[in-house]
Amino acid sequence: MNLEVKIKRIHPDAKLPLQANTGDAGMDLYSIDNIMIPSGEAKLIRTGLQIELPQGTEAQIRPRSGLALKHSLTVLNSPGTIDEGYRGEIGVILINHGKEPFLVEKSMRIAQMVIQLVPTIQVTEVNELSETVRGSSGFGSSGTK
Repeated sequence: MNLEVKIKRIHPDAKLPLQANTGDAGMDLYSIDNIMIPSGEAKLIRTGLQIELPQGTEAQIRPRSGLALKHSLTVLNSPGTIDEGYRGEIGVILINHGKEPFLVEKSMRIAQMVIQLVPTIQVTEVNELSETVRGSSGFGSSGTK
């Protein structure tokens, strides 16, 4: 399935999102600024891009696994959601869970963006729900082994 996603550069240093490999779900997003993120703090990282999503889609902003593993840097509101009607600049909220400050450099890949289909939902209020084997068993109900 091919979807056209319209991207507008609003900063001269902005780089278009890129799927690094054919078949990758995510497109890399890049910083347009140099920003130091102290240990334990979060910062909004600008991309210099605006987006027009196709009707019935959303964009999810997700962490990059390498930054998470090597530097304890992740997307704070993971996944961040961009609704189809949003036309402002794409910003990525990164948090540094590491022990050392982390420098986000201009043109660094900071997150990945995944485009997803969004179904139209009809909420129906009922008096009873169907029975299942799991029932209301919640957190940890399936064990660890």
